[in-house]
Amino acid sequence: MPFVRIDAIGTGKLESLGNAVHDAMVETLGIPDDDRFQVLNGQNTLKYDDYLGIHRDEGVVFVAITMRQGRTDEQKKALYRRIAELAEEYAGTEPRNVLVTITENNPVDWSIGNGEAQYA
Repeated sequence: MPFVRIDAIGTGKLESLGNAVHDAMVETLGIPDDDRFQVLNGQNTLKYDDYLGIHRDEGVVFVAITMRQGRTDEQKKALYRRIAELAEEYAGTEPRNVLVTITENNPVDWSIGNGEAQYA
């Protein structure tokens, strides 16, 4: 059950970006199609630089994914690549503008509802 937060300037592309991230996780991580928990935030400004020589502009998108640990490095790399591809296909966002972070935790760190730790 990944939890996704997407921040982008404006709101016009958020739904498409959310779909891109979700479809990429279904394809590369094998999450169920109905396992979607996203917060989509349209911002007035986002701060960024050209870190590591990657030039970003107002099309920048920050994607933060929190999920249970256990995915391989290869799966994560495939996920980054697929998110960038689908963000461009679905929303016209250039791959250079897509910044993705993953934070992993343990099964007991999740309560899906009802005050229970369903995975513990």
